[in-house]
Order: sequence, then structure tokens, then C-alpha cells
Amino acid sequence: MKKYLEATEIIDYHDKEVNALALYLAENCDTDEQIAKNCFEYVRDEIHHSGDYKDNITTATASEVLKHQTGWCYAKAFLLAALLRANSIPTGFAYQRLSCSEYKPDIYCLHGLNWIYLKEHGWYRVDARGNKEGVDAQFMPPMEKLAFEVGENEFDLSENLSEPLPVVVETLRKYGTYEEMVENFPDIKE
Repeated sequence: MKKYLEATEIIDYHDKEVNALALYLAENCDTDEQIAKNCFEYVRDEIHHSGDYKDNITTATASEVLKHQTGWCYAKAFLLAALLRANSIPTGFAYQRLSCSEYKPDIYCLHGLNWIYLKEHGWYRVDARGNKEGVDAQFMPPMEKLAFEVGENEFDLSENLSEPLPVVVETLRKYGTYEEMVENFPDIKE
């Protein structure tokens, strides 16, 4: 479990602001599930999804997401991981390969979400990308209610990763604007 609790350059919960928010969201909580729900709902509801808001900044670390209050799904997953890990809740990364035709016709891309280890339920996937019409991700363990169901030519990457995929980090660091991201979403074929 140790690797799912580490602070890293990307999951930088040692940042003063990230750490302070993590402690605040855990106040008056008696269980890891309550803390996880507070952190999930904060990231889902209070942080813009850069694609939905067409925010012209690309954040690539948990602290940047918090500072700018925006992030693509991948970066929002970084912030959620940082908040949970700061509260000693093991957190990993999950991905889905989905159609991204809402941004550009006939393309597929990775979608980032999280694995959370809850004492009562074990590993549980959540998706803090942000809700909108047609997207209703919820925190309801042990039932998963993710933002997207996998459809034709789409798939889940089943591995629970302790670090984000390198292609995701590279993309977030390389492309700084909304338009650049839409033209260069991270993807893998299998």
C-alpha cells in the first residue's frame, strides 16, 4: 500500500495549500469513507473540468489544479489522489479509453479516474471529472457510478496504477491551451 500513499512531483500533497485543504475536508469525519466522499465531492463539484469550461490553461500537478481551480479529468484525478493520500487513504489511477467525439469527430482518448482503498469495501473506482448533462458520477460504495459507461470500441484499463500513465503526464506538460489539448489527447490502443 505504501506506493499508493506517496507524495510525488505530480501528486504533491506536501504543497501547503493542498495539505491544508486535505485537513479541512477531513475535519469532523469519523471514517475513511466520509473523508473520501468529502474529497471526491470537492474535486468533482468545485474544480472546473477544463474541457467543459474551455479553460485555456492546462494544469499538470495537484497543486496547479487547486491554484487555478481547473483541470482535465487526468489532473482532477491528481488532485483527488493528493487530498486522499494526505489523509492516509491509499489512492491509485484508473483509465478508460473512450470516444472523445464531443471535442473532435471520430477520435478516442484516455479518460482518467481514481481507485480508492476504503477499509470497509476494498478498492473502489470513482470519477471526479465533474457532472454535466448526461454525466452523473457519484460516490456510492460499494456501487460504482462513474461518469461514463464503456461502449463499442471503448474499454477499461483494469490495472490500478500507483502513478499516472507517463503519456498523460507528458501530454499535460506539453500542451498548454484548450485547443492544443483537444488536438493531442493522450491515447493508447490496448
